Amino acid sequence: MPNIEIKARCSDINRARDICRSQHTQHVGLLHQVDTYYATKHGRLKLREINGEQAQLIPYLKDYQTGPMRSQFSVIPVTELSIVKPLLEQLLGVIGVIDKQREVFLLDNVRVHLDNVDNLGSFIEFEAVYDSDDALTRQQETAKVRALMQAFSIREADLLDRSYIDYWLMEYANVTSSSP
Repeated sequence: MPNIEIKARCSDINRARDICRSQHTQHVGLLHQVDTYYATKHGRLKLREINGEQAQLIPYLKDYQTGPMRSQFSVIPVTELSIVKPLLEQLLGVIGVIDKQREVFLLDNVRVHLDNVDNLGSFIEFEAVYDSDDALTRQQETAKVRALMQAFSIREADLLDRSYIDYWLMEYANVTSSSP
């Protein structure tokens, strides 16, 4: 499934939450997510545990850049976590774990995430998820994300061009990953 997304540092989560309300978003909820990242040849593969109750395997590819970027991903439910997790660890190897509290809001097809990531700080993400992956749709979805960036006063200097795991690896690990 394709999406257009941005990730940015967020110095004031409460202000971002207030803006979500002013934009008439739907509050989806608060989630505790633990993402275990595995070594891959291309792209990323993470096992996401949510609130200690469910798990998903999420493979994805991103066109990393500062500003709106395209991503292709799939969400695969995992029903036997106690079997799948050790298998993936042995087959691929773990490169790192990201633990975060995520508050989720929805505005049409755009997900707004207010993230507090252990050891990294507070962030905001916009993810415009869509079906038809053609140039016109990508352009329209990018415009939605840019409009939200303006509504939330997100500055270019706040934008990130990598995944949380990349920043964690740069800060806390002496691990070399073959994936961007």
